[in-house]
Amino acid sequence: MKHFLKETDFNPHEVAEVFALARELKRKRGRNKPVLANQTWALIFSKASTRTRVSFEVGIHELGGHALFLNKNDLHLGRSESIADTARVLSRYVHGLVVRTYAHSDVEELARCGSIPVINGLTDLLHPCQIYTDAFTAAERWTGPKGDLLAALRGRKIAFLGDTRFNMANSWIMGAALFGMQIALAGPKGYAPGAQIKALLKAGGLPVSFSFTTDPFEAVAGADIVYTDVWTSMGLEGEAKQRVRDMRPFTVTEKLFAAAKPDALFMHCLPAHPGEEVEQAVLDTPRSIIFDQAENRLHVQKAILSMLAR
Repeated sequence: MKHFLKETDFNPHEVAEVFALARELKRKRGRNKPVLANQTWALIFSKASTRTRVSFEVGIHELGGHALFLNKNDLHLGRSESIADTARVLSRYVHGLVVRTYAHSDVEELARCGSIPVINGLTDLLHPCQIYTDAFTAAERWTGPKGDLLAALRGRKIAFLGDTRFNMANSWIMGAALFGMQIALAGPKGYAPGAQIKALLKAGGLPVSFSFTTDPFEAVAGADIVYTDVWTSMGLEGEAKQRVRDMRPFTVTEKLFAAAKPDALFMHCLPAHPGEEVEQAVLDTPRSIIFDQAENRLHVQKAILSMLAR
């Protein structure tokens, strides 16, 4: 039985298979094989969501299955019942779990104690479904309907600006190493990636090859992708004022975006806060592919579900 909790849970051969399958599922949407027929997948969400919830619910339906949404308040999980016992009980009812929560250790325990596949729909540490989707979306733009998607990523440079020690930055560090890309991160002093992500890279057999700078223009120089995320993630609202002060120099302005390659893509996992991490003009540029990213969550996650349902 296989889980998808972090980027390295699929090896490079399997990543290529996920991408190829996502492209095929997208092309044949409405005619997908019902690989989840007679299956129910539970979605356990401790954090609010638009793209993750809708794309998984629709994806499970389009693959012939049933999605059962469970808000954290619907369960005894972690309150009057242990995570381990919840995993054992749900394993008797459903065929898989998609979990969106705070502590990464929670999804690890659900996977360890249950007997069904578990997908990480986001934790404070990692967001692997988003990174696979983002990489697929950029590669799709560079290759069109045909061509080697993984090969299109190798050697490309991504610049990530803002909070470079949270889930999106961590996942892009992992993804860049897995896909053979270069990654330069830029953020305020004190926001650099920590020891945990370095340990994850080493555990996954990946090189610790990212760079960090406090100069955003240094990071975006020669970049094929300029990427940012909200400055204050869910659960960190108490730090919002300080974060806005710290990260203001890392706003992706038109001037900063222009310092990347002339054909660089702008990416954001959404929701965006125009005027904070990015200017509205950058969101609106023809080289912004933010809504392609959002759409492709559906197709890539259907590919991941299909792989785990085998």
